[in-house]
Amino acid sequence: MTAKLSAIASERGNSPRLSWTNVAFFATFHALVLLAPWFFSWSALGLLLFLHWLFGSIGICLGYHRLLSHKSFQVPKWLEYAIAIIGALALQGGPIFWIGGHRQHHAHTEDINLDPYSAQRGFWWSHMLWIFYPRAEFFDYEIYHKYAPDLARQPFYRWLDRYFILLQIPLGLLLYVLGGWSFVIYGIFVRSVLLWHSTWFVNSASHLWGYRTFDADDGARNLWWVSLLTYGEGWHNNHHTYPHMAKSGLRWWEIDVTWWSIQVLQSLGLAKKVVLPPPQRVTQG
Repeated sequence: MTAKLSAIASERGNSPRLSWTNVAFFATFHALVLLAPWFFSWSALGLLLFLHWLFGSIGICLGYHRLLSHKSFQVPKWLEYAIAIIGALALQGGPIFWIGGHRQHHAHTEDINLDPYSAQRGFWWSHMLWIFYPRAEFFDYEIYHKYAPDLARQPFYRWLDRYFILLQIPLGLLLYVLGGWSFVIYGIFVRSVLLWHSTWFVNSASHLWGYRTFDADDGARNLWWVSLLTYGEGWHNNHHTYPHMAKSGLRWWEIDVTWWSIQVLQSLGLAKKVVLPPPQRVTQG
């Protein structure tokens, strides 16, 4: 599979084509955010903060990332599926796409051709241009699903990967019923844009700035403000050193909100086989 990816990269990797569909989609969401001041309410702001946490920390960080991508812990299948749906509501792609791409990132970190959002291509490429210039080896289901065969074997994940975007329709209707257009603007558009950039900062800023606790082979760094935006994902040097651990913040000041949620699940008997780094390595770091 690596040889196939290399061949595709050599053919298309240096001159990917701009996807006007992707540009139009993200530009529309960013433009609609400009309506936010005319629809402001304190309840809409509270909704925004709640959904940013629910879809970001629980759906993406805990679900897509630590549970599904790295198998840092296990939960009952019904809960796993529920968390995956919450992750799909974040509007960052279906689970097979997200997990497949993230595993490619770890397998070929910062490789200019094989890492989907390689920081070696510059800040804006790793932040968002990799989506505007989609490459087949990262966006073609026939390729990326091979990096997530455990999910691709399950009909539920294949369905969710294909139709995740449709979940925004019942969400939007629910928000409209609960709070009118104010809830829709803040709960769909403002939330999506803020959460997109929060997640993208992990790929961009956390590979360029910050400190390194461990002498890893890549440029991943620990960046405090990205961790605050992403509920603990910004401790990226820690994560790349121990990618399968459920806890990302290792020092007392490295706040890891997502880890708190995993601890709650563990205390309820819902999270098991929780992976932690060897204590002696943390002390040495």
